[in-house]
Amino acid sequence: MRLRQHLIDLAGGWVRGAGMPTTRIALPGSDDAITQKHARSVIDLCLRMGEAMLATGASSADVVATVLRLSSSFGISGMHVDIAFTSITVSVHRGVDEDPISVVRVVRVRTTDYTRLQDVYRLIDDITSSDEPVDPDAARERLNRILVQPHPYRRWVMSLGKAVLAAGVVVMYDASIVLVLVAAGSAIVADVVTRRLEKWRVSAFFVQMAAAAVITAIAAALKWFSSLGLALPGADQPTVIVISGIMLLLSGIGLTAAARDAIDGYYITASARGLEVLMMTLGLAVGIFVTLGVALRLGSPITVGTSLGRTESIAAGMLGAGLIGIGFALTSYVRLIIAPLMGILAAVVFAVFFVVQPLAPEPGLAQGTAGVVAGVAAYLLYRWIKVPEAAMTMAGIIGLIPGLTVYRAIFTLMSNDHGLSSSLVEFVSALAIGIGLAAGTTIGGHVTRRAFGLDRAAQLSIRRTRGPR
Repeated sequence: MRLRQHLIDLAGGWVRGAGMPTTRIALPGSDDAITQKHARSVIDLCLRMGEAMLATGASSADVVATVLRLSSSFGISGMHVDIAFTSITVSVHRGVDEDPISVVRVVRVRTTDYTRLQDVYRLIDDITSSDEPVDPDAARERLNRILVQPHPYRRWVMSLGKAVLAAGVVVMYDASIVLVLVAAGSAIVADVVTRRLEKWRVSAFFVQMAAAAVITAIAAALKWFSSLGLALPGADQPTVIVISGIMLLLSGIGLTAAARDAIDGYYITASARGLEVLMMTLGLAVGIFVTLGVALRLGSPITVGTSLGRTESIAAGMLGAGLIGIGFALTSYVRLIIAPLMGILAAVVFAVFFVVQPLAPEPGLAQGTAGVVAGVAAYLLYRWIKVPEAAMTMAGIIGLIPGLTVYRAIFTLMSNDHGLSSSLVEFVSALAIGIGLAAGTTIGGHVTRRAFGLDRAAQLSIRRTRGPR
């Protein structure tokens, strides 16, 4: 009998868990000593910081990690932060004897302004690295000055950046200089139209539709002049003009950002961004088809294909990607001194993609490999010169985003009655590319962070993607 019990105890010791679970669940708050006034002041500052970061282009995981790091520097270690697309929630549980504090703030403006984001990062770094206690009110004043400061350059420089971006798409495919200039001019005209419509508070769907219609109309006009006997440059290649504009308009749409939020575990934000991508791309397709229909009825039919072909020259591809990176930097209000650095990173990432693609032709693999390089470089540059990681990451992969593939899918779906199966293949391909880029940049950044050491805030920001251990 004793031998039997001994064997049972021995077997149980081998199987039964002996320690606490790796993931702790529902632990009591540890901020009992925090006064309500101090907690409210810190929560307000953290909310404003988080709102500023979300509004200027930071990722959800980065915002959560930064806000947790900021609250910890003020002595609050039990803060909970949650992000749902356009809202940020901050909550502090101050134990069983004090009332919890929870505040929600809605992010009303979402844009890409990496100069302000860089200044916010510097402010947070000054707060968290200071040896002396920082007054939350003083930090709030400095944040307000950052948010109202003027842009580093005028609006026409941003328009020039869009022209450079569109021209870079054409250069990437080794087209003539004339087509490069036509594509750049079309981008400027489209930017003027979209800016005017945005001032009139027109819905983003119709803004995309109008911009696509303008670019397609320019291509149709060139074709019409050619039919009258005027041999104008670019008239025989309307596809180049239209698709360069499409890549310009799709560059600000976050399919890759949506995939990255999904990988990081922010599924509500990822779903909302994915639907936004679909609606904006649908507006593009509608604008193109309406313009093509009008041109057909006016007796000047043109055919706009869905491909520019694959570039066969790595030099042209790197030059085009570099121009796209610089153009994106200018459209994102990056300081001019950093723009060439972003162009160099984009060229290097494209070179990696060009080399890997023949070895891994499946959708997403080559892009993911290039994304790893972009993620590593972006985090290193963030640590060394405090350039926003999101800015460098997007600049590196902007030439590889699946905007053209998404357009192909909707174009195929709308062009014939039996295009559902063909468009589904393109949709899956676009999703694979977006996930590949997002996964690559996430892996690159995560591995590099591990090399430098993850702090508690960074671990908490990505913990929602992990199950219990």
